[in-house]
Amino acid sequence: MSTTHLLTEGDVNFSAARKDWYTTLDAETAETLRQDEEVFLHQALSTPCLDVLHACEGIYLTNISGKRYMDFHGNNVHQIGYRHQYVLEKVVEQMNALPFSPRRFTNAPAIDLAKKLTSLLPAGLSRVLFAPGGTSAVSMALKLARVITGKQRVVCLRDSFHGASLDAIAAGDEEQFKKYMGPMDFNHPIAQPVTYRNTSKNGNDLHYAEALNDVLRKDKTIGAFIAETVRNTDVQAPSKEYWKRVREICSEHKVLLILDEIPIAFGRTGKMFAFEHYEITPDILCLGKGLGAGVIPIAAMICRQEYNVASEVSLGHYTHEKSPLGAAAGLAMLKVIQNKKLLEKVASDEIYVRARLMEMKKKYELIGDVRGIGLLWGVELVKDQQTKTKAVDEAEAVMYECLKNGLSFKVSQGNVLQLSPPLIISRDQLDEAFGILRRAIESVSRRFSS
Repeated sequence: MSTTHLLTEGDVNFSAARKDWYTTLDAETAETLRQDEEVFLHQALSTPCLDVLHACEGIYLTNISGKRYMDFHGNNVHQIGYRHQYVLEKVVEQMNALPFSPRRFTNAPAIDLAKKLTSLLPAGLSRVLFAPGGTSAVSMALKLARVITGKQRVVCLRDSFHGASLDAIAAGDEEQFKKYMGPMDFNHPIAQPVTYRNTSKNGNDLHYAEALNDVLRKDKTIGAFIAETVRNTDVQAPSKEYWKRVREICSEHKVLLILDEIPIAFGRTGKMFAFEHYEITPDILCLGKGLGAGVIPIAAMICRQEYNVASEVSLGHYTHEKSPLGAAAGLAMLKVIQNKKLLEKVASDEIYVRARLMEMKKKYELIGDVRGIGLLWGVELVKDQQTKTKAVDEAEAVMYECLKNGLSFKVSQGNVLQLSPPLIISRDQLDEAFGILRRAIESVSRRFSS
C-alpha cells in the first residue's frame, strides 16, 4: 500500500519511524496497543495507535505508564485545557438534572447556548442548529445551501478537509478520505491561498481569490464556497484583502460563503471567531470541536436570519441534537474564555511565540518558514531554503524526538510541524515546550547533515 497520500494529513502510522517508536514502549503499553489493533477496524492515521492514554489534565496527556505529554495537538478540543473543573462541575450538575433531551422536546441549556453564541456573532447570524460533531454541522450547511440556492455544486480549496461523511468529503479535497469512494463530482477545488509557496509575481494572495471569481463566472450551477477561514493543518492565514475580495465575489455571484471554523474558533486565533480578523461575515458558520470543551461532543451550524427557509426538510434531526450536556459544556467553556480573559492572553502569547520561533528559524537551516496567528503555528521544514524542498523524513524525526521528550504535536503536508497548545498554557510551559522543540531540531539537523 502506498503511504504517500497520507502525508497530506499527518504522520504515517506504519512508517519505519513509527516502528522504531514502538520499541521504546513498555510491555503493558505494547500489549494494550495489540488489543486495540485486534478489536478496532483498521483505518489510515489511527491504526496502529501511537500510545495508550490513562488521564489528562490542563495541557497534559498521561499514558498508562505515567509519562506526560504536553499536548500541542488535542484534535482542537482543548482550548481551555483538559478536565477544566468549572466545566466538569457544570456538566455533572446538568447530568444530575437532565442528561438527555429527546427529539420533539427542547431544554433551557440548549436555548441558552444558542443565544450565547449568536450574541457573540454579527447581528445577521442568528439561526442555530446543533449536532453531535463538526462533520454533521458541515453536512447541515451543505444541505441548507442547496435549499437556499437550488444549486448542488460547491467550490472548495484544494486538499481541504471538512469532515469524514460522504457529503463532507465530497465537498472537500483530501485524497485519503475519497479513495475507493467512487464519483464525487459536485465540488470544484481551487488553490489554497498560501504565502511561503505563493507563485504570484507581486507576492500577494489576491490571485487566489480571483480564481474563485473565474470559476463562478463559468459555472452557474455552484451555490456555495466552503473554506476554513484560517487553514488549521499546515496553518495558512490569508490576507485581509483576500477574504474581503472573496466576500465581494460570493455576494456578486449570489453564492453562499460557508466558513468552517470547527478547529479554530473560540480563541485559537486571538479572536472568538477567526473571521473577525478579516472584518467579514459569512452566510453560514460551522463550529465544533472546542465547543464541547473536550468533555462532550457538540457542534453548531449558524446562518443568517433570512436563510430560515428549510422548515419542510430535516437538515439535522440528530438524536443528540439539543444535548443538555453538550450545551452545559459549551456555556461553561465560553464563560471560562471570557472570565479568564483568554482572548487577551492569546494576543499577547502570539507576539511571544512568533519571537521564539523566529529565533529558531534564524539559527537552523532546516526551518524554511514560520507562520501563525494566536496560538496556532506552523513550522515548515525544508532540505534547502532556496529550493524549498520538503524535509519529510526530517519532520517525522523531529516529531518522534519531541514525543520521546514529552511534547506531542501533529505533522501536516509531510513537513509542517503544527503547534496548537491549549490557550491556558503558561509562559513557563511554552518555554519548556520550545526547549524540547529546539533540541529536537538541533539533533535532527546534525543527524541528517552527517
